[in-house]
Amino acid sequence: MVEVFMLCGQLAAQAAFFIFRHMLVLNFIFSIIIVFFQRKEPKSAWAWLLVINALPGIGFLMYLLAGTDIHKRKMFKIKGIEEQLGEAVRQQEYSVQSRKMERENPQLKGYSDLVFYNLKTSDAVLTDDNAVRIFTDGNDKFDALIEDIRSAQHYIFLQYYIIKNDVLFGRIRDVLAEKAQQGVEVRILYDAMGCRSASKKFWKDLEKQGMHIAVFFPALFGRLHLRVNYRNHRKIAIIDGRVGYVGGFNVGKEYIGLDPKFGHWRDTHLRIEGSAVVSLLVRYIQDWDYAAKENLFTNPQYIVYPEQRCGDTKMQIISSGPDSSMQGIRDNYLRLIHKAKKAVYIQTPYFIPDESIQAALLVAACSGVEVHVMIPCKPDHPFVYWATMSYIGELVMAGAKCYTYNNGFLHAKGVSIDGEACCYGTANMDIRSFSLNFEVNAMIFDENVAQKMEQIFREDLKLCTQITRDMYKGRSLWVRFKEQVCRLLSPVL
Repeated sequence: MVEVFMLCGQLAAQAAFFIFRHMLVLNFIFSIIIVFFQRKEPKSAWAWLLVINALPGIGFLMYLLAGTDIHKRKMFKIKGIEEQLGEAVRQQEYSVQSRKMERENPQLKGYSDLVFYNLKTSDAVLTDDNAVRIFTDGNDKFDALIEDIRSAQHYIFLQYYIIKNDVLFGRIRDVLAEKAQQGVEVRILYDAMGCRSASKKFWKDLEKQGMHIAVFFPALFGRLHLRVNYRNHRKIAIIDGRVGYVGGFNVGKEYIGLDPKFGHWRDTHLRIEGSAVVSLLVRYIQDWDYAAKENLFTNPQYIVYPEQRCGDTKMQIISSGPDSSMQGIRDNYLRLIHKAKKAVYIQTPYFIPDESIQAALLVAACSGVEVHVMIPCKPDHPFVYWATMSYIGELVMAGAKCYTYNNGFLHAKGVSIDGEACCYGTANMDIRSFSLNFEVNAMIFDENVAQKMEQIFREDLKLCTQITRDMYKGRSLWVRFKEQVCRLLSPVL
C-alpha cells in the first residue's frame, strides 16, 4: 500500500512538473502574441503580461475574455443620410475655419477648436436650438420618460446597457405594451452583457406584445459571454424624434433607490428637445442597424427636425468606441481641462484616468485652477475603487479638492469648466469608457447649463467628505498595498 502511495505521489509530481514546464512555454508564446500581434498601448500590454505570468493558464483565459483587441474598423454605417449629414458637417467646418461661427456666436469664443474637432472626428453637427432639462434623481427621470412615452404618436426607441426585469421596468413595460397595441413602433436595444440576468423568455414576451428587440454582441452559448470588453454602454431614449434622453441611469430598481446595497442613487441624465435629438437619433439608428442587421435610415419618417426653436442651448452629440481611431469623449474631457482658467468640476463613479488626463489635472491644480473631483464613498467594484483612490491621492497631494459622496452611490458622469461649458453622458472618467466601451455624451456650450451643473455639484458637497492630505498620508500599509497593486492593473480593469 505504501508503495502504491509513493508511486501515485511520483506520478503526480511528474505531471505537475510536465504541466509547469509546458505552461512556461505557453506563457512565453502568449506573451509574444500580446507584444507583437495585439497592438496595445505599452502600459496595457505590460499589465496583461503581469497577469498572464502571475496566473499561468488562468491569466491567458482572462485575456481571451477581456483583453483581445477589436479591429479599428467602422462598425456603424450611416446609410441613407450620408450626403445630408456630410454637407452639414462641411458647412460648419468652413464656418469654424473662417471664424464666421465665432462672430455669429460670441459665446463660442474659445471653444470653436473643440467644435471643429468634433466635426472632424465624429461628424458631430453643432445645433443651437435646444432645451435641456437635468435629472439627478431616478424617480424624476423615469416619471418624465414614462410621461413622454405615453404621449408618443409614431415611435419609441430605447437603448440601455442594463435592463432588469423588476418593478421599474414593469412600469415602463406596461406603457410600452399599451403604445404598441395602439400602433406606435417600439424598439428596444440592449447589451447582452449588461442584461445577462434577463432570460430569453423575457425578451420573447416583449416581442409577443408587439415590440422589436435587438441585442448588442449576444452571448455565443446560452449566457456564456466570451467578450467582456467592447460593450455598448450607451443609454438613449428617443420619442417621435422630438424628445431625447441621454445620461447615466440604466433600468433597474437600484436606479430609483430601491436597492438597500446602494441606497440613494445619485446620477445625472439629460432630457433634450431640439435639433440635437436628430443627432442622438442617428447614433441610436447606427447601433440598431448594426445589432439588428437593418437599415432604418431608408425610412424618412424617423428624421424629424423641430418646426420651431425649443431653446438656445448649443450642443454636439459625441460618441466614441473601440472601433474609432480617436478617443472622442476622452479628448473632449481633456480639452476642457486644458481650457479651464478658473475651475474644473468632475463627477464620476470610477476615476481611472489615462496618463494624459491625469497629467492635465495635475498641471491645472498646480497652476491655480481649482480642480474638484467627486467619487462614491462605497465601491461596487473593489479593484476599481482602490485604483481610483491611488489616482485621487495623487491629485490631493498636488492641491486638488477631492470628495467622497456619502449619500448612497454616485453614478453621475461628466465635466464642467468655468461655468461656460460641460460634457455629460454615459462615459466614466476611466480607461474602459475611453477606449473599451461604446459611449455617448452631450458636449454643451451654454453658460446656463454649465452653471446649473456646477450648482448641483456644490449642493452635493453638503453630502460629501473631503479627502485631505493628512487623511491620505495616514492610510495603512495594507491600503497602500491594495492601491499600488490595483493601479498596476488599472489598464485592464
